[in-house]
Amino acid sequence: MVYILLGNGFETVEALAPADVMRRAGIEVALVGVNGKEVVSGQNVTVQADLTLDQVNFEDLELLMLPGGLGGVDVISKSIPAVALIQRSANQGRWVAAICAAPTVLAHLGLLDRRNATVYPGMEEEMFSAIVKRGEKVVKDGRIITGQAAGSSFDFGLKLVELLKGAEAAEKVRHAIHYND
Repeated sequence: MVYILLGNGFETVEALAPADVMRRAGIEVALVGVNGKEVVSGQNVTVQADLTLDQVNFEDLELLMLPGGLGGVDVISKSIPAVALIQRSANQGRWVAAICAAPTVLAHLGLLDRRNATVYPGMEEEMFSAIVKRGEKVVKDGRIITGQAAGSSFDFGLKLVELLKGAEAAEKVRHAIHYND
């Protein structure tokens, strides 16, 4: 199961495009409202989350994803249960993915120390000792995947499909949605 954490102010496309791409590949994905089921994006799109944070079943967690959007990132970083879930996921070898501003949450938790990563341009200073790969849309280092920005959402989602279901599944979805055809 993939859990995508949503806090008010999340970046719409960074959450929903990867969710859509993964669901097209047959991956079970749940949108998780950090502070309740109704979540409003930074672009004022109201989303009904599938679950609340307290309903996450860690035993089923294969990948935990954090979309960007400064408001949503702030909500996640200030939520003790969300931060605990991120740390537990990383510590127990689950996939952890973050895009745009969200890799800064991982950096602040020390999860990106001396690891390759990408982040929204201009936020590199918040990455501490991470090795920021400027201009890279998606970077994988161990079991952590980072994405650059909203424009990288499809590449990010397809990389997650590749990691969870294989390159052939990712290529099938890419072709089905005519991405970069």
